[in-house]
Amino acid sequence: MRQALAAILFAAIAAPVWAQATPVGLWRSMDDKTGEAKSEIRIQDAGGVLEGRIEKLLRKDADPAAKCVECKDELKDQPMVGLPIIRGARKAEGKDVWEGGKILDPESGKLYTLRLTPVEGGQKLEVRGSIGPFGRTQTWQRVQ
Repeated sequence: MRQALAAILFAAIAAPVWAQATPVGLWRSMDDKTGEAKSEIRIQDAGGVLEGRIEKLLRKDADPAAKCVECKDELKDQPMVGLPIIRGARKAEGKDVWEGGKILDPESGKLYTLRLTPVEGGQKLEVRGSIGPFGRTQTWQRVQ
């Protein structure tokens, strides 16, 4: 009886940690140059495919009514808040990596190939955008 109770208690405590080893959730991106919080991005699972939108702009000088003037196609001149910046990422088989999607840099309007890797028990997210062999990786912080 005690072992069963201990197993239930362990599962209850550990379940939130296991559930967090995924990109799904709310993340804070940081400015590469200043290190300041830049925005909050909500990543959701839509049938096994990840999508992410800017939920909030955090920089002190950010205009809450800012639009994506550098974006192309249907995203041109759309509000930054609510802008879809992550599309189409899927979990790689046998790995804790989501890839195959695209990420938009709303400041340049460019789309990059995307790879998302939860680290530190899912408390941080390595976000890699690349074009061919060139790219950069940002580390986002999970918002509790």
